[in-house]
Amino acid sequence: MSGHLSKHDNLCARAIVGLERGPQGPMEEAMTSDRKGRNEAEVKIACCQMEPIVSEKQRNIEKSCEMIEEAASNGARLVVLPELCNSGYVFESREEAFALSEEVPNGETTNLWAELAAEHRLHIAAGINEREGDLLYNSSVVVGPNGHVGTFRKVHLWNEENLFFEPGNLGFPVFKTPIGRLACHICYDSWFPESYRLAALQGADIVCVSTNWVPIPGQDPDREAMANILVMAAAHVNSVYVAAADRVGTERGQPFIGQSIIVSCTGWPIGGPASPDKEEIIYAEANLADARRKRNWNEYNQPLRDRRTDIYGEMLGSSHVRGWY
Repeated sequence: MSGHLSKHDNLCARAIVGLERGPQGPMEEAMTSDRKGRNEAEVKIACCQMEPIVSEKQRNIEKSCEMIEEAASNGARLVVLPELCNSGYVFESREEAFALSEEVPNGETTNLWAELAAEHRLHIAAGINEREGDLLYNSSVVVGPNGHVGTFRKVHLWNEENLFFEPGNLGFPVFKTPIGRLACHICYDSWFPESYRLAALQGADIVCVSTNWVPIPGQDPDREAMANILVMAAAHVNSVYVAAADRVGTERGQPFIGQSIIVSCTGWPIGGPASPDKEEIIYAEANLADARRKRNWNEYNQPLRDRRTDIYGEMLGSSHVRGWY
């Protein structure tokens, strides 16, 4: 059999792989124009930057609900709140940490957030002090119009969290919702590239980060926060949106830096950064479908498909199952 293609076969092959350089026909032009103009997954995102007060659980819950209501009134369909926003962060004892915890999804806080999600037809990802039996987890709960969607438990514990919480045992789940495919991280999880990569490999469109960022030694006061740089880089190299809601204030001597941010799948901010010391809500509108559509950087490169899985494991040694990428 000849190794050379006929002129007819060559033209067919070029057309099949989309390499024909000639003028587009009316149908192709219409399809291209339609793709560029569609907003299949347009979502208004809100990150609520608040100041929880440790041991004032009822006050914290009420404040979180007020901010969710405000975000909803401004058209938000996805609302992200900080880490441990119902309990506060700096616990004095295990007894205090347990007293401020609750079951998920049947606890008071989750039920109230779920009621708001149902009333306003939105999704909420929020940090919560979760109790399961005799164990505590630093968790993020996701609720939607139909109730509890899922729970993420912080995988990488920071500093004295190790005295109170168990390391997360649910991996990095991706929750498929009507507004898009959502993953969650909590604070220090963002320092590990594997966290974002596993979310992206499972098909996440956006990562919701509930966080309590603290000052980083050596931070240049004239530069953006190191945490902002990290989430921007992660969004870029994985082609996912990131919505990071931080807290502000000083709690039992521990300062927090605010600067909540919403980042496009290109890695550039589209909302915020927020102030370093004020309670506020930042917003951004995004077509989450772009996380997939714009992942092809040029004719030859797509960062997830370019990985050398002959050299390292496709799913980084985890038990997660790959999604579309």
